[in-house]
Amino acid sequence: MKKIFIVLFSCIFLLTACSTAEESSTNKAQVMEADVVVIGGGGAGLTAAIEAHDAGAKVIVVEKMPFVGGNTVRSKGGLNAAETSVQKKLGINDSVEAFYKDTMEGGKNLNDPELVKYFTENSAEAVDWLISIGMDLGDVAAGAGATNPRMHRPTGGKDIGAVLIDTLSKNIKERKIETLVNTTVTEITGSTDQITGIKAVDNNTKQEIQIKADSVVVATGGFAANEKLYTKYREDLKGFITTNHTGATGDGIIMAEALGAGLVDMEQIQTNPTVEQSKAEVISESVRGLGAIFVNQSGNRFTNEMLTRDVLSAKILEQEGKYTYILFDQQLRDSMGAIEGLVKKNLVTEGNSIEELAAKISIDAASLQSTIDRWNTAVANKKDEDYGRETGMDNNLSKAPYYVIKVAPGVHHTMGGIKINTNAEVLKSDGTKINGLYAAGEAAGGVHGANRLGGNAVADIIIYGRQAGIKSSELALKNGSLLGEQSTSEEAEKVSGIKEGLVGNYKDGTYSATAKGNNGDLTVEIAVKDGFLQSIEVKDYSETGPIFSTVEEQLIPAIIYEQSTEQDAISGATNSSQALMEAVKLALEQAK
Repeated sequence: MKKIFIVLFSCIFLLTACSTAEESSTNKAQVMEADVVVIGGGGAGLTAAIEAHDAGAKVIVVEKMPFVGGNTVRSKGGLNAAETSVQKKLGINDSVEAFYKDTMEGGKNLNDPELVKYFTENSAEAVDWLISIGMDLGDVAAGAGATNPRMHRPTGGKDIGAVLIDTLSKNIKERKIETLVNTTVTEITGSTDQITGIKAVDNNTKQEIQIKADSVVVATGGFAANEKLYTKYREDLKGFITTNHTGATGDGIIMAEALGAGLVDMEQIQTNPTVEQSKAEVISESVRGLGAIFVNQSGNRFTNEMLTRDVLSAKILEQEGKYTYILFDQQLRDSMGAIEGLVKKNLVTEGNSIEELAAKISIDAASLQSTIDRWNTAVANKKDEDYGRETGMDNNLSKAPYYVIKVAPGVHHTMGGIKINTNAEVLKSDGTKINGLYAAGEAAGGVHGANRLGGNAVADIIIYGRQAGIKSSELALKNGSLLGEQSTSEEAEKVSGIKEGLVGNYKDGTYSATAKGNNGDLTVEIAVKDGFLQSIEVKDYSETGPIFSTVEEQLIPAIIYEQSTEQDAISGATNSSQALMEAVKLALEQAK
């Protein structure tokens, strides 16, 4: 496992402009003002904040987690867009019409056609906008359900999520957009006639906060981490693992509905077919787009690996053990940088030959060899006679070593959400708008219909995030801008994200240490600069994936901020919390 939490010079989890509300000795709410309040600091929220600010609005972002990023930071694949400057540079022929058709067909035509039309027609501009603010989108890959390669991603096949959030966060920092982290919005205030702002509470101090604003953007993500809510609509998903971060609980959807917003497609919940179950790690379909295949425990292919996620999930659940292996070779590994991260997390099984690999996963070697030979023939002939696969067939599987990753479906994306129009305005069930309320990203429904194509979620958060920021600022600025009138708090001015008043007494350098975790050793590497602990990198662990992700997400920023391992353990993850704190403590002792 390798995750890096850096306070200085990294904006993925803590921003230069991040702050929390001031403590108060009374129960009186702290009152703030903005033109636009953005609820949620994931990709859609940060995008909306940047666009609203650039239009001249004073913006405050409110994020309930200790850091920004949401589910976006976990995104693996890329951003779908058609007729882009990058595609043209790479000689890829694509069209907005094909993109529209693929998206509607992928969603079984349950999608809102107008939302999809705006989505596809503005996708190329979204790519150009991201590039203009510093995003690397130099590669384009094939995605499941797409007739042409249109999944834009960082050069070298890196996972898009961390790079995207880092880019957006740097832009938030440069603009000094105030961001309240560890702050939970409890209510959107106003009525269906006019939104007046939000109420929130600081998770640490319990200070109540009221932010007055003319416009509110709901960008809180979906509800795939809220089993109680998603099983309300889909009982068959009870007990499924989720790929989402712990904050994806549908808060914004619930608050908007309470205010009168209409909801659409709430029963449309997507499972991702390729989730490594021990660590809830999504394996990007870009791996298949580069030529990987599925094999079951009998060593056989059983489907076209480039079908849509809902179809593939159902196919996998029909197999013995309800899982499959993703099979690829060294050539594919060399072409996709993200695979190295999977190897380091011990999610990949390697064999120097087909026979060795088959033995490691208890598959008949002859059957596996026969499957690979038949696939290689299909690649050579550009014709998959078994399952009709037409994309991701440029490379055969012939370069040893060979690799597999064992995967099964997991709850991944909630297509349903708040009803919006192409202006990202929130609508009531009757189609009339709620003045001043906007929604974007996974909190909004209608774009994806019954099934989302891989790469369309990242496109969605940028395209409709931009629109929400632009349109919310237009409304707010009718009354004049508050930009520049605010007095920035000391917390918002912190450059390092380290609690003020502390003295840095550690020796600069990097230090490693290991402690005993729940299921084995947990190793960290820390970096000290200017006397302060600046970053904590978890190099290896054997803890339960979703639980340990919560530990990392909450404990590491707190340790860095306080410069202390004396933190409260995360509820439900006491042993993992203590192991992490002990490893960091041992590393810090070396720096004394």
